[in-house]
Amino acid sequence: MSPLKMRKKQLALLLSKVEPNPRPKLRWESYMLDAESAASMIHIAAHVNDDVDGRKIVDLGCGSGILAIASSLIGAAWSVGVDIDRDAIGVAVKNAARLGAEVDFIIGDVDCVIGRFDTALMNPPFGSWHRGADIKFLRKALEISGVVYSLHKRSPPVRRFLSKQIPKIGGVIDKVYEMDIVISRTYEFHRKRLYPVKADLYRILRAKGSGSSTIEAS
Repeated sequence: MSPLKMRKKQLALLLSKVEPNPRPKLRWESYMLDAESAASMIHIAAHVNDDVDGRKIVDLGCGSGILAIASSLIGAAWSVGVDIDRDAIGVAVKNAARLGAEVDFIIGDVDCVIGRFDTALMNPPFGSWHRGADIKFLRKALEISGVVYSLHKRSPPVRRFLSKQIPKIGGVIDKVYEMDIVISRTYEFHRKRLYPVKADLYRILRAKGSGSSTIEAS
């Protein structure tokens, strides 16, 4: 089957085989994106906006590699995953090999990334433990790519904050897609097996000049 013809449900089924980081670190806000949400995110990037097929893709803070792997499976010309956590990259390499995805993985802080990419895909830290972590990821993504897909917690304060900050770092919010993601029990303080989280997927373009930013949810 052609990667472009792969349905969202088929992609989600493949991504359900992705194993999580065996030793996630709270200081880096390591949470694995569930397979259905990852498939939905890739579907929006690939089929709604044509930002994946034949494109050079970078996944910043890739964790166990689910978005980078998905982009490879769906037809990216080149997929790169970057994460500071050596344990995460270790399992990401195994996940890509298991699913037959061609991904280059890099161990390092996002600031180490140079070069040019067409599209950045990321589920960055929400900034709950380190204020400004989300903006750091967005700034780097806009520096190295023309289109950014970034997942953030959905709330009026977060929307207001990002609406103000994204133009300051050279971005224009093109669209916001509302998503309901699921976080599995990851740390000892988690009591439930699954935690539903309302999130926003931002499609952000690198600004060609000065301009305003508006949020249009769908």
